[in-house]
Parts: sequence; structure tokens; C-alpha cells
Amino acid sequence: MTRALLLENPHPVSDEVFERCGIDVTRYSGALDENELIEALEGVDYLGIRSKTMVTERVLRARPHLRAIGAYCIGTNQIDVAAATSLGIAVFNAPYSNTRSVVELAIGHIINLSRRVTVKNSRLHRGIWDKSADGAHEVRGHTLGIIGYGNIGKQLSVLAEAMGLNVIYYDIAEKLSLGNATQMPTLESVLREADIVSIHVNGTSDNEGLFGANEFASMKRGALFINLSRGFIVDMDALRESLESGHLAGAALDVFPEEPKGNGDPFTSPLAGFDNVILTPHIGGSTEEAQWDIGRFVSSKITDFDATGSTDMSVNLPNLQLHTSATAQFRISLVHRNTPGVLALVNQVFAEAGANIESQILSTAGSTGYVLTDISSELPHEALAAIDAMEDTIRLTVTPL
Repeated sequence: MTRALLLENPHPVSDEVFERCGIDVTRYSGALDENELIEALEGVDYLGIRSKTMVTERVLRARPHLRAIGAYCIGTNQIDVAAATSLGIAVFNAPYSNTRSVVELAIGHIINLSRRVTVKNSRLHRGIWDKSADGAHEVRGHTLGIIGYGNIGKQLSVLAEAMGLNVIYYDIAEKLSLGNATQMPTLESVLREADIVSIHVNGTSDNEGLFGANEFASMKRGALFINLSRGFIVDMDALRESLESGHLAGAALDVFPEEPKGNGDPFTSPLAGFDNVILTPHIGGSTEEAQWDIGRFVSSKITDFDATGSTDMSVNLPNLQLHTSATAQFRISLVHRNTPGVLALVNQVFAEAGANIESQILSTAGSTGYVLTDISSELPHEALAAIDAMEDTIRLTVTPL
């Protein structure tokens, strides 16, 4: 029985996709630490996680039989992708599925902070009627600075412009601007001009500590700060000081340097208690629509990989899809080191065994190669043993068609 382990409660549609393909599903509601995860992965073929479970090299070395990992989220920085690749373990994620949900939350924060809704709400809960326009602004005509112009940044740019905001952005790469958005040459040039700064960078280590005291000081007095990307990019104490001094008029954060593993666990933040700060528990992609699509998408990628060896949109293995012909009997999936002559040697072994190759496709990415081969004859067991024993072989899988 092929087994999948799902952690951190991805949408139930995930189970439906796996079960339709004959894959048995086990669930744990929260994240697991290293030792717990190693134990739970005994006999498991596929692992599904969200953002809290850390899949370290130690975990992967202890369970090298694992075939693929699905990150039911955008990022994969919680997975040691290099270690997974070295073991021939495919990694999949959902890079687009929650884009709209994150963008809508950012739009909501922009409006609520600009209108000081959080302050008015807090005071009314304390029994204070404070009907005034002091510090409240329309967003129209103001400048939004977007840091990170990827899928989320671009869609935010379009919706913000439709509301009358001027959009400027900074990205480390040259990007095609949508609408009237303007790419700025430096991060500092965005901070100097923007009335609202919204962060949408990826989870690479290069972005750690991206925003500290100098960056907050560079922002306009009275500006607003929004971070829906990664918690470790912000110096929380420096942000607190900027809010306490009145330099920043408000902030909204959905991610934090340290986050609880599960619902109900205690949470503390140096920003707790500020009327002009919105704190949300990493819910940027937590809409029913986004979670359904993420569950369907990632599980479908894993089940396609299980059935056909397809690595379409894998983040670490070369992306391959091979059409299955009616006469093919077996599909041989080979992950190997990208060295010259591997494919020639593989085909020589098959030829000497009298195996009939129906179709074949190869792709490489960096130091890794991936070959899919369909055989329309009897399975050449000795040939497969010889290929599996090759110095450059990382993982060999046989799938009946």
C-alpha cells in the first residue's frame, strides 16, 4: 500500500485526490519536530506539510525511501531542498494558488490602516466614541511601494492601481511593469517616496533582516508598513521603536520571526497592544478558496508523479512529462548525477538486455539529471539492477503502465 502523511491540516480535498489514486492517507493536525517526523515517516512514500514542519537533512537521511514532499503553501524554505535532491526526492509546492487571497488581505490592510479603522475599533471596544477624521485618509492619490514584484506583488500592483494608488516597486531582478507601475532602482528610493510599503519577498536567506532601523528611518514620517511575506525579514524591535516614536503611523503583520506550531499555542509579540497595528496569525493564504486549490494542486502533482513519474513544476528535479503510449508496459524513472554519457550507458544496458524502448525523454538541471523511459517488452530485471548500481544513479523507480 502506497502511503501519504499529511501534517498541519491541508484542505480535505487533498485526501480525496490521494484516495482516488489508491494512496492511503494519515493525518496529524499540527507540525512535528525532527524526531517525531522521523518516526512518523516509517513506511511513508509521500509527505505533505505547510509552513511549520521543518524537513531537515537529518530527517531525509533517516527516511531515504521517501519519494516526494508536497509543500501546501508557496515557500519551500522549510525543506532542505538540496538534501532532497541528492536523494532523488521530488519537491512540489503551490506557487500561485493563494496569490489572490494574500493580495486581498493586503488591500484590506491598506484601507484599514489608512482610515485608522483599527484605532477606532479599539477605542469603541473600550467604550470611547471617537468620530473624527484626524489622520484618516483615502488611499486614492497616495503612493504604494511594493518590495518584491513576483506573482503577489504584480497582482497587488494591478488592484492597487485600480483603486487610484500610484504604484512604485523594487525587485532585485528587472521586471516587466504592469499598468503604470514604476520600477525603482533601489530599495531606499521606494522607501523615500512611498506612503505605504508592502513586503512580498521570498523566503531565501538573502532576505533575512531586510528591514531594520535604517530602513524604517528611511521611510516617510506617517507612512504605513505591511509584511505578509516572511517573519525573519523584519527587526521587530526596530519596528516597535518606529511606531512608538510616531515615525510610522501604523503597521500590519501576518508573519513573525517565531510562530507557534499549532492553533491554541501561546503567542507573544513586541507589537501586541498597539491600537494602530494589525496582527494576524499567518492567514494570508487562509481562505477556503485558496486552501481548496492548494490541496488539489499539490496532491495532483504528487499523484501524477506517483503514476507517471511526471515532475511538472517540481522545484528541484528537472521538469519532465512523457506521454504514455498504448503499447508501453513499464515506465523507468531515473534520477542521476548530471555527468556526460549517462543516457548512452543506460541505453546500452537496455539494448544488451533486449529491452524495447518505446519512448524516452531526458532533462537536466544543475548537477541533476532525470530520464523517463517507457519499455514495451518484458521488464529487464538484470538491466535494471545494473542501472541501479551505476555510480551516477541517485534513484531508480519502476512503474507498471
